[in-house]
Amino acid sequence: MEAFWISTVAIFVAELGDKSQLMAMTFATRFKAWTVILGITVATAVVHLLSVALGGLVGDWLPTTAISIVAGLAFLGFAVWTLRGDELTEEESKKAQRTTRNALIAVTVAFFLSELGDKTMLATITLASRYDDWVGTWIGSTVGMVAADALAILVGRLLGKHLPEKAIRYGAAAAFAVFGVILLVEAFL
Repeated sequence: MEAFWISTVAIFVAELGDKSQLMAMTFATRFKAWTVILGITVATAVVHLLSVALGGLVGDWLPTTAISIVAGLAFLGFAVWTLRGDELTEEESKKAQRTTRNALIAVTVAFFLSELGDKTMLATITLASRYDDWVGTWIGSTVGMVAADALAILVGRLLGKHLPEKAIRYGAAAAFAVFGVILLVEAFL
C-alpha cells in the first residue's frame, strides 16, 4: 500500500505543469472531458505498466543503496526539469485541436506518445526500482497522472488562462527536491 500512495503523490506532483496537462486542457476544449480522461487513463496505464516492468528489472539487478542514490539524484533532476517547464509547441496544440475522428483513439495515441521518455515515465521507473509492490506502483502512478490531468481539465474550464503556472511549477519542483533529498539521506544513513 505504501508504494501506491507514494507513487500516486509523486506522479501527481510530477505531472503539475507538464505539457500533458496542457494537452489535456486542449483536448477538453474540443472533446467531452470524460473521453479525454478515458484516453489519458488508457495511455497512462500502458506506459506506466511498461515503466514498472523496466523499473522492476533494474531494481532486481542493483543493490538497494545504489537504487536510493540514483532515485534521489533522479528526483533532484526532475526538480530541475520541472523548473525549466514544459510547453506545447504550436504544432502539438494545432494537432490536438484538429483531430475530430474518433476522439478516444486520438487522445490515447497522443498521450501514449507524449509520455514515452517523459519525466512521469522516468519517475515511475524510479519508483518501481525502489518498491517491490509493482501493482501498487503501477496503479498509484496511473491514478496520480490521471488525477493531475483531470484537475488540469477542471481548473482549465473554470479559470481559463488565469492559471498560476509559475507557482505550480515552483511547488512541484520543490516537492521533487524534497523527495530527492529524503532518498539521498536514506541511502547514506
